[in-house]
Amino acid sequence: MADNYLEKHQLEYEKRKAEWLRKKKHLPKIKKTSVNNSY
Repeated sequence: MADNYLEKHQLEYEKRKAEWLRKKKHLPKIKKTSVNNSY
């Protein structure tokens, strides 16, 4: 019973992690050119 419980939660964790990574990749990256060019 404990092994089945852990396996189920592992799968749920993997799904959440995949969704989080997919959302993270689609976020716009902030360019720091204004900091570098202001000298």
